[in-house]
Amino acid sequence: MAHVRVIENGLVVTMDDENSILEKGYVVINDDRISEMGSGECEIDADESINASGCVVMPGLVTAHTHLYGILLRGATLDIEPPSDFAQVLQRVWWPLDEKLTLGDAYASGLSASADLLKNGSTFLADTYSGPNSIEGSLDRIADATNRLGIRALLAFEMTERHTEEEASRGLEENIRFAGECDSCQNLASLMVSIHASFTVSDELIEQSAAKAEQLGVPLTIHTSEGAVDLYHNLEQYGERTVERLHRLGALGENTVLAHCVHVNDEELNLIAKTDSRVAHNPMSNNLNAVGTAPVPEMLSRGIKVGLGNDGWIFDPFENMRCAYTIHKLSHRNPSIISPLQVVRMATIDGARCYNLESEIGSLEAGKAADIVVIDGGRAPTPLTSESVIGHIVNTFSGRDVRDTMVNGEPVVRNGRLTRMDESEVVKASREAARDLWSRMSG
Repeated sequence: MAHVRVIENGLVVTMDDENSILEKGYVVINDDRISEMGSGECEIDADESINASGCVVMPGLVTAHTHLYGILLRGATLDIEPPSDFAQVLQRVWWPLDEKLTLGDAYASGLSASADLLKNGSTFLADTYSGPNSIEGSLDRIADATNRLGIRALLAFEMTERHTEEEASRGLEENIRFAGECDSCQNLASLMVSIHASFTVSDELIEQSAAKAEQLGVPLTIHTSEGAVDLYHNLEQYGERTVERLHRLGALGENTVLAHCVHVNDEELNLIAKTDSRVAHNPMSNNLNAVGTAPVPEMLSRGIKVGLGNDGWIFDPFENMRCAYTIHKLSHRNPSIISPLQVVRMATIDGARCYNLESEIGSLEAGKAADIVVIDGGRAPTPLTSESVIGHIVNTFSGRDVRDTMVNGEPVVRNGRLTRMDESEVVKASREAARDLWSRMSG
């Protein structure tokens, strides 16, 4: 028998095609689906009523690109020579970290980062894992964590030939194996195929990965011109810019998500638009690594689908929205270059479009999965209305204002607390894993 929940008396931000906002709105949830929405009194006889008076009700936020294991580096003091460019960041920080990761780290970081995301209003993540010494079984361990907490997850092992071709082959086999596991069980985790970046892989691996993603019917994602090292490598080795090379190898298209795209020119943007490839924008990470600012306004003007990611650094999507809203104003010296609505769409429905999931998630509409966030509007210093709410989402709210989070109609966060797992258990696992990882990195 169906279980019916009603969220009522809220300011409902739908993010549908008309950007509809319902005052004193309600959302009816029939098991895992939204069955009805409207304004005023709801006459449905529900099993459970959730009062959202004074709250904003909106779609679960979409994290279009992340590395869950990055959370284990938070607060770490590394005994390294400070890097002076992005290549050195990889060589001195991330690649040594990758090589020390264990399956236990994959699980613990999956728990910790997923908990952070859910409590901050994200109901979907696209994660790539990159542990060359913990390949086999890594996706199962991450899925164990994400499924336990109840977040929707698109997972991949990130292939690279940085060490050997055999390492990349093992990564591809892990992706293929996990795809079969996803097909045979009912859970919230599914597969995508991931390549680290074009400057760490051969033409053959790019072609093979694109073909395998197409065969499996799953997305392909690749770090693209995040730093200038990627661009220079392709120019020197192939006489092509990064996106040009990916296009030649058949890696662009509507099932491809290009992460970052900082060092791209107009011709490359035209190729991305022409092939209907998608972009995951990671503004806070780009700032952290000092690589530059992706030309997102130019992407949007071409109709390119752009989602918002965190690249494994800050797991509060509201902080990432604020950064996306401000960084382009600064880089263009134009305070009107991007609007709050465009940013919120990147974090919701356009993020879903990146992975062709817009018929399932990203907006509140009848028939869609009930991935919903309830935000406590009590901290808003000015009136919270249908006219002001988009501005408040970008300028006022943060993850600490998230009261409730639902995935597939199930409350996975209530009153700011996880429902499926004791938070002290998450913290304990994460701290123990981080302590051991830091020790291995300094040993």
